[in-house]
Amino acid sequence: MDTLLAFLTVFTQPELLLLVGLGTFAGVYVGAIPGLSVTMAVSILISFTFSWDVYPAISLMIGIFMGGVYGGSRTAILLNIPGAPSAIATALDGYPMAQRGEAGTAIGVTTVMSFFGGFIGIAVLALAAPLVSDFALKFQPRDYMLLAVLGILLVGSLSSGSLVKGIFAGALGIAIGAVGRDPLTFTERFTFDLTIMQSGISFIAVMIGMFGVSEALMQLHHVDKTAVRQKITRIVPSFGTIRKHLPLSLQTSTIGVIIGALPGTGGDIAALMAYDHAKRVTKKPERPFGQGAMEGLVAPETANNAAVGGAFIPMMTLGIPGDAVTAIMIGALFIHGLNPGPMLMIDQPDMFWFIVGALVMANFFMLLFGLTGIKLFTRIVEMPRGVLIPLIMLLSIVGAYAVNNSISDIYWMLGFGFFGYFMRHYGYPLGPVILGVILSRLLDDNWRRAIISEREDLGRFFHGIFTSPLSLVLFIAVILIFVSQTPLWARAKAKLFGDPAERVQQ
Repeated sequence: MDTLLAFLTVFTQPELLLLVGLGTFAGVYVGAIPGLSVTMAVSILISFTFSWDVYPAISLMIGIFMGGVYGGSRTAILLNIPGAPSAIATALDGYPMAQRGEAGTAIGVTTVMSFFGGFIGIAVLALAAPLVSDFALKFQPRDYMLLAVLGILLVGSLSSGSLVKGIFAGALGIAIGAVGRDPLTFTERFTFDLTIMQSGISFIAVMIGMFGVSEALMQLHHVDKTAVRQKITRIVPSFGTIRKHLPLSLQTSTIGVIIGALPGTGGDIAALMAYDHAKRVTKKPERPFGQGAMEGLVAPETANNAAVGGAFIPMMTLGIPGDAVTAIMIGALFIHGLNPGPMLMIDQPDMFWFIVGALVMANFFMLLFGLTGIKLFTRIVEMPRGVLIPLIMLLSIVGAYAVNNSISDIYWMLGFGFFGYFMRHYGYPLGPVILGVILSRLLDDNWRRAIISEREDLGRFFHGIFTSPLSLVLFIAVILIFVSQTPLWARAKAKLFGDPAERVQQ
């Protein structure tokens, strides 16, 4: 009975309901502005809410978290500028839809599927948190390293043209992510004795430059072209559309929950892995991926919102943050005299169920705010390019500066913007660059932890992989995905199965 009352607290107290709603509304629009991250917003809130009671403070933070994860898709669809790293995959098919005049449809689908993914993540948190946290604890450093390698192999999915160009772009991203001081030995890497490079390069600056500034430069070729009128006839997707994509959304939500529950990963990796999964399992999309495929919106949006519930699982059951935002929320709970972890579940189960209730309410508010104001948002795409290009540049500059309040980040953003423009001009994909930057630290740190734990003995390292069922499954997945992206596999597949049209003729 006490747990039920704790769950219903947020629904029955108008003050808490209002705070969750305000937080979600603010999160949607904070998430939509490149560079203004949810992590930043929640960390600022701690200084304002430390004197509050714990329920109101947590309600506001949860609202911003849930709204912000979804909000990044808005500018990804409308301007090809992901509001957050987790929206990179959404831009790949959302922006082509906006260019066809289908921005309203794209936003409607992402909103409903984000709600669905969020609900799956919350349901797993409520019903199976101990089981998922036990599974997450089985991951060793070598497993995180293999997971990062799996992520890097996604370059095949993010490269619509040449795989070789995709591999080059991914390797470039890994090199950019390695710039700065080594976190273990504190030695300089790729700094060329320049002070500005010792602290590394902000991947947010790289992302905004590659997508935002390069998009503004590409638009300069079409300044006199009339903007595409957006068709806002039906915003909420039909039941048939939802039913058609239900199996895929369940699969990608599962990916989101599992990746979200692994400490140090998060929604950005979950969204990219889900996008890759969608490309592999979708045999006949209505449109090709990268040109406005509906599945290219469903997969990343369900995954990154399901990862929110997943991130709370290790936080609530083990006291280990699933991502940067839950790390800050652990600090908030400590400030209010609570100790997240196994004892919290035993001593104060009402707090666990209150957080579940707040997440449910924030998910409903996200659906409400996501489906309103779409007509106003789509007017952005219909602006004359003489107004749109300066707006993109302004958002890019504000976003790059806001991360660290650093002018040097603006210089990096502009530099990578020009570089991204030439990459696009010569047919090099931008997605693998950002993927490489995101995964570089995860790969580097866990490779070294794994090899140090095996006393720098490669034999012991591979023995650990082949004797651990989890490591072995990940290793086999890496091999299979790598082989499936080679021309040799494509020729072997064609030889084995042939072309159905040719078989009919024979």
